[in-house]
Amino acid sequence: MTQERPVITFEEGWARMEVGIARLKRILAGEPNVSFSSEQYMSLYTTAYNMCTQKPPYEYSQQLYNKYREALDEYITSTVLPSLMEKHGEFLLRELVLRSKNHKVMVKWLSRFFHYLERYFLTRRSLDSLTLVSSKSFTTLVFDEPKATVTTIVIAMINQDREGQIIDRALVKNVLNIYTELGTELKTELYQKDFEDAFVQDTIDYYSKKAQTWIVEDTCPEYMLKAEECLQKEKERVTHYLHSSTEPRLMEVAQGELLARHIDQILKKENSGCKVLLCDEKVEDLSRMFRLFSRIKDGLPPVSKTFQEHVNEVGMSLLKQAVDAASSKKSEKKDIVSVLELDYVRKILDLHDKYMGYVISCFQNHTLFHKALKGAFEVVCNKDVAGCTSAELFACYCDSILRKGGTEKLSDEAIEENLDKVVKLLTYISDKDLFIEFHRKKLGRRLLFDKSGNDEQERSLLSKLKQYFGGQFTSKMEGMLTDVILAKDNIVKFDEFISNNPELNISVDLSVQILTTGYWPTYKSSEINLPSEMIKCIEVFKQFYQSITKNRKMNWIYSLGNCNIVGKFDTKPIELIVTTYQGALLLLFNEAEKLSFSEIVTQLNLSEDDTARVLHSLSCGKYKILNKDPNSRTISPKDVFEFNHKFTDKMWRIKVPLPPSDEKKKVIDDVNKDRRFAIDAALVRIMKSRKFMTHQNLVAECVEQLSRMFKPDIKMIKRRIEDLITREYLERDKDSANSYRYLA
Repeated sequence: MTQERPVITFEEGWARMEVGIARLKRILAGEPNVSFSSEQYMSLYTTAYNMCTQKPPYEYSQQLYNKYREALDEYITSTVLPSLMEKHGEFLLRELVLRSKNHKVMVKWLSRFFHYLERYFLTRRSLDSLTLVSSKSFTTLVFDEPKATVTTIVIAMINQDREGQIIDRALVKNVLNIYTELGTELKTELYQKDFEDAFVQDTIDYYSKKAQTWIVEDTCPEYMLKAEECLQKEKERVTHYLHSSTEPRLMEVAQGELLARHIDQILKKENSGCKVLLCDEKVEDLSRMFRLFSRIKDGLPPVSKTFQEHVNEVGMSLLKQAVDAASSKKSEKKDIVSVLELDYVRKILDLHDKYMGYVISCFQNHTLFHKALKGAFEVVCNKDVAGCTSAELFACYCDSILRKGGTEKLSDEAIEENLDKVVKLLTYISDKDLFIEFHRKKLGRRLLFDKSGNDEQERSLLSKLKQYFGGQFTSKMEGMLTDVILAKDNIVKFDEFISNNPELNISVDLSVQILTTGYWPTYKSSEINLPSEMIKCIEVFKQFYQSITKNRKMNWIYSLGNCNIVGKFDTKPIELIVTTYQGALLLLFNEAEKLSFSEIVTQLNLSEDDTARVLHSLSCGKYKILNKDPNSRTISPKDVFEFNHKFTDKMWRIKVPLPPSDEKKKVIDDVNKDRRFAIDAALVRIMKSRKFMTHQNLVAECVEQLSRMFKPDIKMIKRRIEDLITREYLERDKDSANSYRYLA
């Protein structure tokens, strides 16, 4: 038989528990040689256990629970509160931290003594845990009253830290831990409401005053350096003693006061703002500016806008310099395009290089700054310079570095680098088709007159253009390069044909280049009456070409030809390098000593304008091969010409140039003609797929489709729509005059 456990009355049991609690208070008070032995601990645990497990009416769980709260309240009231009332300032914080630490120790021991009570009784009754009861007691009796003072003291210490004074960071951290721990245990936002809100407001006030002083006293770089240091230290404070949840709000208000509220003043600060930093190439300061303003909402758009304005201003300044230079060169009667193509284009390329470097290094390749750079250069690159479009200037620049003996003497690597730069800038030009046509015209002259420096570089440029703009831009020029290669093979075959047929008896060396119609630009040519020597050569070549091809028609372009003839002057014979037109005209004087203007026109079967141009080169230019009567600087229909037997020159061979003809108008006319076809094709393509569209939508989609090649003129689109209606591709809708239908 088991012996029954003796019943413990509540008074007897609680008296034993009070002895243990008194001993615990002595331990917390720091008395020496006071502790709990294992027997004492087990005795207290057993007493509480027995009081909770006795049969009614001797089961005292509820009474023990009540006494637990009373014991905590009594200790706080008699010991903790008086000690806190005596302290002020940092001493108050130290005492609060000590009493909080002691409170935790007391709760820990009491929870052990009353473990059975918590494990079974409180769980079944859904009552507050012993830890929660202790937290409520400490909060209500200890923390609620001095917390406003504690918050003020802590914030003051943090401001001292901001001013560079040394503070007890561990103390601040321990105090703030009390806020967070009590808030966690009580499931309230104690830290946020009783500390963080006040701290954030104080931060706003602190940095508002600092910013107002610094923005007046400091330069832009100095201000940004101070702001960056402050923000970095605020992040460090979170690590040292603030709760991690404070960081987002703290950084937001600090950045707001230091940066967001003064963004315009910082960027436009006199003598040190963003534009000044760009001018002075302050890379480190620009990088700091990007880092700082990237932290705040909508901070980068004002910076990128300022960047775009600056680049645009510098670009327009270069444009003005180029216009002024062109005006001075025009007064000196020098070639405006050659001046602009080297000076202005080179400066624009360097400018783009410079600011693209800033976008990459300072602004970390951010899309906003790429857009800003693009926007600025689209404005600059689409401005005309002294009547020359950027498309023409870039084409001339490419010609100068790709042509043999060009004005730009560059290494192969430098040429490749410059071509890359040019192609990148072409992306900003709206009329890309105009550049392509100018470039095609100049490429044709380089290839036909053997002026191209390197075929590989020509193909490299076409490859870059194809990569950026598509094959439709380069297909014709690729065909031109292929034609030149095939022409060299044909020359070899023609020489073999001549050697195999000695009976042909050609007394003139002939070299012919076969060009595919459609690939090459259109060249003006006339059915000129050639000398018999030239006619025989042409007939022989026709015979050769018919032997290697079938069903192909040749159209001879005499305007592109040249020949070498020997002029037998009184002093010495001189070899003259002339065009086919010039050569044919000079050979007329083998049959006559003098010829009038009208006789030359008739015998050559050449237009009066072309005849006048050729005669001007031979009688009014650098080399006066012909004498003109009257002796004036212009050609008139009444002039008479004769061979100048007394002409001489120190050279044995000279090239007689033709006056330069203005090909610009023809290029622009050809481009406008191609644009009409492109607009027609786009309109038909759109309407074929949509069947029905309003005028506004049709125009908008047409512009969108063609903008990759050029910027279509709205008036031209309207005229092309009217033309398509006339040609019965489209019709106006009967119910809506502003809409169109596609006619299949």
